[in-house]
Amino acid sequence: MNSAFISLMSLVFFAAGYRYYAVKMRRVWKISKDNITPAHAKYNGMDFVPARNWFFLFGHHFSSIAGAGPILGPVIACAIWGWLPALIWVVLGSIFIGGPHDFSALMLSVRNGGSSIADVSEELLGKTARFFFSVFLLLALVLIIAVFAIVTAKTLIATPQIVIPTFGLIFTAVLTGLMLYRWKTNAVLSTLMGLALMVLLVAAGQRYPVGLNCADPLRLWTLILLIYAGAASILPVNILLQPRDYLSSYLLFAGLIIGYAGIFISRPVINAPAFVSFTSVQGFVWPTICIFIACGAISGFHSLVASGTTSKQISDERSAFRIGYGAMILEGVLAVLAILAVTAGLKWNGPGSYPAMVSGGDWIGVFSAGFGNITRPVIGKWGSFFAVIMLNAFVMTTLDSATRITRYIGQELFGDSLKIKLFKNNFVITAVILMAAWWFSTGPQARIWPLFGASNQLIAALGLLVVSAYLFTKKMPSAHAVLPGVFMLVTTVTALVFEMIKNYGENKFLFILALLLLAMAVFMIIAAGKRMALLKNREDNIIPGEK
Repeated sequence: MNSAFISLMSLVFFAAGYRYYAVKMRRVWKISKDNITPAHAKYNGMDFVPARNWFFLFGHHFSSIAGAGPILGPVIACAIWGWLPALIWVVLGSIFIGGPHDFSALMLSVRNGGSSIADVSEELLGKTARFFFSVFLLLALVLIIAVFAIVTAKTLIATPQIVIPTFGLIFTAVLTGLMLYRWKTNAVLSTLMGLALMVLLVAAGQRYPVGLNCADPLRLWTLILLIYAGAASILPVNILLQPRDYLSSYLLFAGLIIGYAGIFISRPVINAPAFVSFTSVQGFVWPTICIFIACGAISGFHSLVASGTTSKQISDERSAFRIGYGAMILEGVLAVLAILAVTAGLKWNGPGSYPAMVSGGDWIGVFSAGFGNITRPVIGKWGSFFAVIMLNAFVMTTLDSATRITRYIGQELFGDSLKIKLFKNNFVITAVILMAAWWFSTGPQARIWPLFGASNQLIAALGLLVVSAYLFTKKMPSAHAVLPGVFMLVTTVTALVFEMIKNYGENKFLFILALLLLAMAVFMIIAAGKRMALLKNREDNIIPGEK
């Protein structure tokens, strides 16, 4: 099969989904420029700060949700089950499940004062359900922080040339943020200066690779990254987070253009089989492929970004669709590129083949090798190095965004709801979060990748459940949220049951963790059913106290 044909057909499907299917959701939410957004209504110079323009915020949102997920998931899944199941899930999932999930979560938060989806769930499902949902989100987010800290640390060790660009981007972002917001510098000039500094940092990294000469560099890099994430999460959002993600988005835009240009110029044939097997050591193709490929199809973390940071920065409701649904579609485009990079850019059999490289566990290395091969006609030998830099920049943005969002939810739960004043303090709650993430990243409990995927997708299912309850109570059309929500609930609950069975005799810690996640999910489903049945009998169907 020719990879250029697959690329073209996928892009046509994505464009059609954005142009025709998603229009219905815009009508459901009745978006208006006259509605004042939380960024203006609650401006505080810290978290509630209107972005300079919609594209600036798009860069933050896209960088935060992308991370390594839409690349690493397809890299693993295609080797296990084949490229066709992965491609189908990415394209259909992005259009009909992921897009509605992200856009709806963003609008739900915007319409409720920028509150997180966990906070909104209290008015929809009750205090008890909100408590368990918040605890579940905190646990899942700590897992996300731990996983991405480990992934980034391994990349810094494997490719010391990216250390200077990775950390130099932090200072470049701060400078760009100050130029835009404090010194009121022209946006085009600020962007060009930031991008120029990024190029210089890449050159410096090539000339001066940085390695840690110690007994355990993985643990030390993980600690350094967690400290950075904590510091980033308490800085004003427009000083580091917004400009960092905005600048990082240009790396991904460049990667997408270069990658697809390489495919259309060289038109490599896909070497991997379309279908490998219905089952594997990882599990059956369903539900497991929907867990392995999260970002790129649907990811619960997206709803946390949408309701955690993006909703507090959006300046005009009209840009919510382009940011919420549009960023998810673009992430699907990235996931298709990842599928083709490894299936058409690498050979299938023999030494150094795609399956052999995947079994080695260096998934970032697998993608960078494939990307380097398909982009050779465009940028020569630099393709692999560019891929690693691009990936690491997005993992870092996910890491600091996740830490900030965990702080929001922790403060809402412990500080606002449970009235524990100590946890209202930014430094205290952040320190507790980082200590928990550090614990998960070390010792035998560090083998949390399978549960990370399941818990992440369960967030998506429960997020769609909350959105469905909101639309139901407001007598608004809800099929675009209900149907994906039911599918994701069945998928993730089944996956968690499989994880429990697999870990019962092997890893008691993971077994108990999976059982805990499953119990909280079942409670949320029961609470939602009772609440919606109660609201169905009410005449006014208005949520009391809606913000």
